[in-house]
Amino acid sequence: MNVPIRRIVTGHTPEGTAVFTSDKEFETVIIPTGDAAMSTLWTTATVPADCNDETDGAKRDAGTTLKGGSVIRIVDMLPGASSPLHRTDSIDYGIIISGEIELELENKVSKRIGAGEIIIQRGTLHKWKNPSETEVCRIVFVLIEAKPYEINGLPLPEYMQH
Repeated sequence: MNVPIRRIVTGHTPEGTAVFTSDKEFETVIIPTGDAAMSTLWTTATVPADCNDETDGAKRDAGTTLKGGSVIRIVDMLPGASSPLHRTDSIDYGIIISGEIELELENKVSKRIGAGEIIIQRGTLHKWKNPSETEVCRIVFVLIEAKPYEINGLPLPEYMQH
């Protein structure tokens, strides 16, 4: 289940020549809810990102999203597991690497998404479910802060079911 993820980072010498600054492996860690294992690979403190920021983005404190910034993480959705219903003020790009995931919206309508397929999540109330009882679903998520979706001029609030 816990296949490491290799992350390679580039940067520059003081003279401006491109160099590799980091090449390391990350393992996903099971989160307290027990439904998934995750590893944050990088974050940026701002959008647009500042390529002059030498901070190792994996070490920056980030929640599900990063206010004012961006996050890339690997999520291993465990077999048969389901996330809580939630909404974030972000645009999320989800790329299924392996397995299959079911994306359910607040009205109980759902779609199954498989390896090689991509989800563009635009601030909707949703949850994730791994329909397999035996296979982990690995997803790469890129989350970028976004303005909340508005109905009649009022923003929909962020939400996390507990």
